Amino acid sequence: MRQFTEVTLCRNSMNPDFEIRRLLDVMPASARMATKLVSKPEQPIVVHCTFPLPWVRDRPIWINFDLWERLSRPQRDLLILRTVSWLTGVKWFRPSLYQGVLLAGVVGGIVELVQGDPVGTIAAGGLAAIAGTQIWRSNRSTQTELDADDAALRVAQRRGYEEPEAARHLLTGVEAVAEIERRPLTFTELLRSQNLRAIAGLSPVGIPDRARQH
Repeated sequence: MRQFTEVTLCRNSMNPDFEIRRLLDVMPASARMATKLVSKPEQPIVVHCTFPLPWVRDRPIWINFDLWERLSRPQRDLLILRTVSWLTGVKWFRPSLYQGVLLAGVVGGIVELVQGDPVGTIAAGGLAAIAGTQIWRSNRSTQTELDADDAALRVAQRRGYEEPEAARHLLTGVEAVAEIERRPLTFTELLRSQNLRAIAGLSPVGIPDRARQH
């Protein structure tokens, strides 16, 4: 009974404001400027953020601290680093073929619209839509998810973690979040977990290149 009481007291002692300040210290400066940590006790999941759209400036991260406190401190560190790495890693405007096609489609559509050419406007709009879809898919790919894990591990090493150690904490954090939320791991989380096991030295098998492209 004493052990249960101590654990309960420890859990109830987490102050969201204090934890937010601590997490901000863990995060890189670029992430502190680009994201915002928000307490959201009513949400049924531990930590949540939405896919950042190009016209939305704010990138909030909502945390249910009643659930968050069930994780160990290293797990929380790695999970927040992974979340901000994913959020800041989504790039809509960077030099690439599809960005060029998207820009050309938008500009072409405006020109055709001004000139009163409905066929040209539809063609240019369709081109822009195709390019935008490809950009969306590339930002939601498995490779992007794995890149976010790698970025989080690199920042963690600057915070005093060894890479295998950081990979283990992120791995167990992913699994613990699924358990807290009472759900199975998603397909992407299973791929990420396998990749983290390889980095942590827990498995000799990593993720094949073919699986990274989905």
